[in-house]
Amino acid sequence: MTRVLQVMAGAHHGGAEEFFLRLVSALTRAGIDEHVITRHDQNRSIALRQVGLNPIELPFGGIPDFTTRPRLKKEIAAFDPDIVVAWMSRAARYCPTGKHILVARLGGYYKLKYYRHCDHLIANTRDICDYLIGEEWPVERVTYLPNFVDNTPAKPNGRANFNTPEGVPLLLALGRLHENKAFDVLLNAMPGIPNAYLWIAGEGALRKELEISARRLGVGDRVRWLGWRSDVASLLAAADVLVCPSRHEPLGNVIIEAWAHGCPVVAAASQGPKLLIESSGAGMLFPIDDSEALARSILRILDDKDIASDLVAKGRQAYAQDYSEDIVVQRYIEFFNRVSP
Repeated sequence: MTRVLQVMAGAHHGGAEEFFLRLVSALTRAGIDEHVITRHDQNRSIALRQVGLNPIELPFGGIPDFTTRPRLKKEIAAFDPDIVVAWMSRAARYCPTGKHILVARLGGYYKLKYYRHCDHLIANTRDICDYLIGEEWPVERVTYLPNFVDNTPAKPNGRANFNTPEGVPLLLALGRLHENKAFDVLLNAMPGIPNAYLWIAGEGALRKELEISARRLGVGDRVRWLGWRSDVASLLAAADVLVCPSRHEPLGNVIIEAWAHGCPVVAAASQGPKLLIESSGAGMLFPIDDSEALARSILRILDDKDIASDLVAKGRQAYAQDYSEDIVVQRYIEFFNRVSP
């Protein structure tokens, strides 16, 4: 049996961090012999223990950090993995080479200087694969492996929980409150979507600035700031439209989540969402930074139930075909078997 050591040095919250938990848990359920090293995060470690893993927590940085490198080498030697998977650049920098195969998993267009010692790279979109090859990474050492999301049905999160009236159109946006996510564009669109309420689930440095902008635009009373949430399925079940306004989005995992839970999607035509939606027809695209086009797209879905139903049906089909847990886990297992020494 292939032995896999997973190394996650990411933040407390984020799309890659959430997918790490889903994938590691699913691989364990599928019978893969895994060991996990993670950056200090109590909630992450609790979730890993719930599936029978015993994660080791290390600092992965800070001044001074005399612990991570020697302890990581010790854990690798003790577990004796066939494959070590480093999640993003911080983990890759700390992972040593050895008799194991060192694989890095990338979810963005990162500089390759942190990955030169790796044997193989995983990219979660085909466009990132093309980028890596364009940066002269050998084509035989890069593999496309998509994300998956959980499609377990959930009860809608009660609107009363967030002071939202019943019967009004409800929009949902998810992600870090960062310039790349373009929540400012979504707020600018809100005056053109009368009566709609907006739930924004996420946190970040732009929170106060965005709140001020919402009040300035006269829509502050229709926007709810939910903070980081773990009940994404319940939020999607409550929403009428999932909006992904990102200026820069390598994948757009929230789109796949919306597909899995039957929520129509409107997205800016950034890298990942454009590829997902153009290939499936399971969403409506608008030009990046165009708040008026965003408002028109949302209104089309809200005003035409046939359009909304068609987008939902195409989304469910795209999810089942390429992004379900069974399909993606099997692809990871095939990859491990192929590259294992």
